[in-house]
Amino acid sequence: MKLYQLLGLVWLGGVSHFCAQAAETGTLSAELEPLRPFLATTWRGSLSESQGKQSIDVAQWRRALNGTAINIVHSVNNGEYGGETMLFWDKEQQSLIYYYFTTAGFYTQGTMKYDAATKRLIAEEVVKGNVDGITKVRSISKIEDGKLITSAEYLQNGSWVKGHSAVYLEDKNATIQFK
Repeated sequence: MKLYQLLGLVWLGGVSHFCAQAAETGTLSAELEPLRPFLATTWRGSLSESQGKQSIDVAQWRRALNGTAINIVHSVNNGEYGGETMLFWDKEQQSLIYYYFTTAGFYTQGTMKYDAATKRLIAEEVVKGNVDGITKVRSISKIEDGKLITSAEYLQNGSWVKGHSAVYLEDKNATIQFK
């Protein structure tokens, strides 16, 4: 599997609390309200190089299910790879939970939290069906100088290894594409 195929695993990290302008005005559950600034935004990111190849990711966040969830769709290199996430508040776990489904055939289930002291979004997820032995991912994201900067590490074959990183900018003209 190419390194950027795990992009969606880190995509959820760091995108809340950071965007200044949002077009979304529909209702959201109270627990999702801190994510409102990111809704109706399109991000375009340059991923860390994988096998000498530059990869570009485009992602869009949308209000879903009458404001009880957030849907995130992204595509890498004009549809070479992509995924879709559903993010919601789990009352029983008292946590933000998400499921991420990919065109590569694996999926993840994760939790996230915002650390107000460091202004970082921290995500942890369990990976199901990855052919490269990756079973968990931890990611941290932060906005600096108008850029969304993400990094991840993977639990692969029983050891934590450095994962990919990405730098994103808002791009109103970018589009999601699938093949």
